[in-house]
Amino acid sequence: MRFQAPLEEDVAVSFADASQAELAPLLAAASARRDALFGDVVTFSPKVFLPLTNLCRNRCSYCSFRKSPAEQGAYTMAHAHVLQSLDAAAAQGCTEALVCIGDKPERAFGSYRATLGEMGHQDTVDLIEWASEAALERGLLPHTNAGVLSREDMLRLRPTNVSLGLMLESVSERLCEPDMPHHRAPDKRPALRLAMLTEAGKLKIPVTTGILIGIGETRLERVESLLAIRDLHRAYGHIQEVIVQNFMPRAGIELSAWPAPSDDEMAHAVAMARLILDDDVSVQAPPNLNPTRTELLFAAGINDFGGISPVTPDFINPNQPWPVLAELASQCAALGFTLQPRLPIYPRYYEQPGYVDEGLQSRLMETQHRLRSHVFFARGEGSTELLAQGVSARCS
Repeated sequence: MRFQAPLEEDVAVSFADASQAELAPLLAAASARRDALFGDVVTFSPKVFLPLTNLCRNRCSYCSFRKSPAEQGAYTMAHAHVLQSLDAAAAQGCTEALVCIGDKPERAFGSYRATLGEMGHQDTVDLIEWASEAALERGLLPHTNAGVLSREDMLRLRPTNVSLGLMLESVSERLCEPDMPHHRAPDKRPALRLAMLTEAGKLKIPVTTGILIGIGETRLERVESLLAIRDLHRAYGHIQEVIVQNFMPRAGIELSAWPAPSDDEMAHAVAMARLILDDDVSVQAPPNLNPTRTELLFAAGINDFGGISPVTPDFINPNQPWPVLAELASQCAALGFTLQPRLPIYPRYYEQPGYVDEGLQSRLMETQHRLRSHVFFARGEGSTELLAQGVSARCS
């Protein structure tokens, strides 16, 4: 099997339904390309997870994070709990504050708008700005994933955020049809998400995006999604990393009996990402969703594990604990890789003008220095139990 990466579109499409016999050569090509581009270093971002609210107007059939105000477990984080989480993260050497909320909660829920007012915030973006500034004061760099944002929202967040995130998930309109996972999720329409990613590119905002596999999409639809991401990056140069995130079935969701993607499906998706995406884009897979697949992920071509938190759980996948960093580092070493921490913005963006707000430059450099001086792997990390206890919250 001979081809040149990044794959031309027709070649990528032809490998969408690679046979079992073709999978091994694809993996070999993807891992060789990773080695040529990134060597034996694999990275992660030491983070604190700040789910400021889990209220969301979308109802994706695979999601256990979103809530409506009357549901058990609905919350909006109190200021005090945000600060507690940030202080704990700073003490553990974290350098990323991942701010995450549900899509458009204030458009759907009057009680949430009232809660924002009681907290002294005009809107959700104002709450994010407050949390981001609090993170910066403690030496953490904010990275916000707040669903589909307008151009005005992104401009408001630019002075306090070094990067933004929006999972494309899929370009498949089929997944938005009745009885499909995105049917009751207006903000998951591919055109809306592509439009935000395009606007972020025009604004020169570094962005993390990705695909979600295992929710009923075809391999061809995954390839088409990766090609759409590549087109955006080639137009604007702002896609810093692409996540290949696998669906995990769990109790309490509509797809609770849905099968998780197999090893072969995960390997194929990661390998196609590495072979389709351009040289400067990192390929990431979450280690807590793939605790037994470290060797497989390396074989398929990843060079990054994404955010890992020693102080807060993965609130999107609460039953999937983060790996202990010292143990993950040992696994990597046994496979010939060195695990290294990184910032939530990649060097090529903060080493050239235009991608980072000037007011963040000095804070970014200070955080980079702190990252280099902290030891992450010499001991087991602190328990997430304290900050996982039901999220101290103002219920909406």
